[in-house]
Amino acid sequence: MGTTIRARFTNGVLEPLEDAPLHDGDEVVLRIEAVSSAHGLDWLQETAGAWKGLVDAEELKTSIEESRLLLTRPEPRL
Repeated sequence: MGTTIRARFTNGVLEPLEDAPLHDGDEVVLRIEAVSSAHGLDWLQETAGAWKGLVDAEELKTSIEESRLLLTRPEPRL
């Protein structure tokens, strides 16, 4: 059985931030995955180019321009 919980590492000790479904004496295997708390453009740099080759940009722009020409609501009466 596997469960994921968040924890904080402080002074060499992992402190759970959520309740864990464990009993005293249970042995566990830990997989450590750091969560970045830094703000900035890291997420942007890491995802740059992810859509390359998946979407035809010119076709998308044409589709958006064409959809803007459609009337989706009635013309107001003045």
